Amino acid sequence: MQNKHKNGRLVSRVSGVSLVVCATFLQLGCTVGPDYKRPPVLVTPKYKEASKHWKMAEPHDLANRGAWWKIFHDPALSRLEEQLDASNQTIATAAANYQNALDLVDEARASFFPVVTTSVSLTRQRQASSGSSSFTSVSSSSSSSVAGSPNSATTGVATGGGGSSGSVFTTHSVLFSGSWVPDIWGQVRRTVEASVGGAQASHALLAATRLSAESLLAQDYFQLRALDGDQKLLDDTVKEYKKALKLTQNRYQAGVAAQADVVQAQTQLESAEASATDNNVNRSKFEHAIAVLIGEPPALFALARHPLTAAPPAIPIQVPSDLLERRPDIAQAERLMAQANANIGVAISAYFPTLTLSANGNVTGRNYRNWFSIPALSWSVGPQLAETLFDGGLRNATVAANRATYDSTVASYRQTVLAAFQNVEDNMSSLRILDKEEVQQRRAANSAVLALKLVTNQYKAGLVDYSSVITAQNAAFAAQKNVVDVNGLRMTAAVGLVEALGGGWDASVLY
Repeated sequence: MQNKHKNGRLVSRVSGVSLVVCATFLQLGCTVGPDYKRPPVLVTPKYKEASKHWKMAEPHDLANRGAWWKIFHDPALSRLEEQLDASNQTIATAAANYQNALDLVDEARASFFPVVTTSVSLTRQRQASSGSSSFTSVSSSSSSSVAGSPNSATTGVATGGGGSSGSVFTTHSVLFSGSWVPDIWGQVRRTVEASVGGAQASHALLAATRLSAESLLAQDYFQLRALDGDQKLLDDTVKEYKKALKLTQNRYQAGVAAQADVVQAQTQLESAEASATDNNVNRSKFEHAIAVLIGEPPALFALARHPLTAAPPAIPIQVPSDLLERRPDIAQAERLMAQANANIGVAISAYFPTLTLSANGNVTGRNYRNWFSIPALSWSVGPQLAETLFDGGLRNATVAANRATYDSTVASYRQTVLAAFQNVEDNMSSLRILDKEEVQQRRAANSAVLALKLVTNQYKAGLVDYSSVITAQNAAFAAQKNVVDVNGLRMTAAVGLVEALGGGWDASVLY
C-alpha cells in the first residue's frame, strides 16, 4: 500500500501489521532438503597388525598431543617443528583459505537480516515565472545505496514570452529504503549450513596440511641423521682402510707381499673416500628440504652433524573406530559430505516462491526543518511474492547435480577411511618387521666385523691373499651400513605411524 499526508497513527498501525506478518512467516518457515546424517562405513574391531607387539592406548594416551614430536626427545627436532608451525608457507596458505571460508560463513549469515539503504540529495532550482518558460536547476545528491547516483547536476533553459524571472529555491530530501526476504523454506539456513561445512572442511584441511608438513619434516630430519650415521661409518672405514694400506705397503717393502696387494688396498681406500664424499650430496638435499619446510632460504640454514642413535618410542594405538575422529583428512571428507548435503536443500528451495518485504520512506523540504512536518513525508510498504513458472528443467538439473555431488563425496569419504586404515596397517607392519630386521642386521654386522678381524690376522700370517681381506672389508662395511639404514627406516616408520593415527589432532575442535 502507498499513502501520503496521513497522520502518525496510520504509519504505526501499518508497521505493526508488517511485524505481525513477518513473525508469522518465520514461525511457519521450514527447511527443505535432506537433513545430514553421516553415512556408515565398514570399521573392523581391531587392526590386523595389532598383535601383542603393540600397546593399546589408555584414556590418558588420547589426550591432545599437539606437539607429538616431543615423544622422540630430540631438542633439535622440536626447535625445527616449532619454527615450521610459525613459518611454513604451505601452512600459511591453508590458514588463509580457512579464514576465507569463515568469511564466507559470515557472508551467508548476513542473508538472515534485512538490507537498509539511504540516500541524501540537495537540489538547487529556479522556477520560471508565469510569463516565461525558462528554468534552471542544479542538483547534487549523496547516497549510501549501491545503486545511487551521487553528485549529479542538471541545467536547462527554454525561451518563451517575456516576463520577470521566477524564484530560486533549494530542495533537501532523504530517502530510506529497506527490504527483507524471510527464510521461509530454509534456503538461507541451508546455505549457512553448507558454508559452515565448508569452513569446517577447510579447518580440517589446515590441520591435515600442518600434520603432513610436520611429519615430512620429522622424516627428513631422521633420514638426514641416518646419513650422518653413514658419514661417521664411512669416515671410520676410511681410517681403517688407511691402516690396511699401510700394512700392505710395509709387507711389500719387507718382500712378503706382492705389489698387487698395495694396488688393491689403494683402490679400496680411494673408493671409500669417494663414497664418503658422495654421501654429502644426499645429506645436502635433505638439509635444503628442511630449510624450505621451516620457511628459510637453504643458503642461510645448516644443521650440525649428529649421527642417529635414537630408537623408536612406544606408540600406543587406538581402536580403528577412533581413527574417524583422529584423522584430519577423514574429518575433512566427512565435512565435505555435510556441505554437499546442505547444497541439495539450497537447490530444492528454488522450487518454492520467494517472499520479499520492502518499505520506502522519503522526506523532502525546502529546508531541514520541513522534514519534521507530515506533508514532507511520503512512504510505501508492501510484500512481493515471486515464483518461477518455467525454467526449462533448470531446477531439476540443479537438484540432480547436487545429489550426484553428494554421492561423490560419500564415495570419497569411504575411500579416505579405507586409505587411512591401510596407512596405519602399513606403518605398523613396517615397524614390526624393521624391529626384527634391526636385530638380525646387528648380529650380521658383529659377525662381519669379527670375520674381518680374523681374515686380517690370517693375511698378516701369510695364510690368505689380500683379495680375502677386501672381501671381508666390503662385507663388514655393508653390514654396518645396513644397521644404520634400518634404524633410520624405523624412525621414519614411527613418524609415519604417528601421522597415520592423526598426530595430536581431534575432530572435536570442529564442532
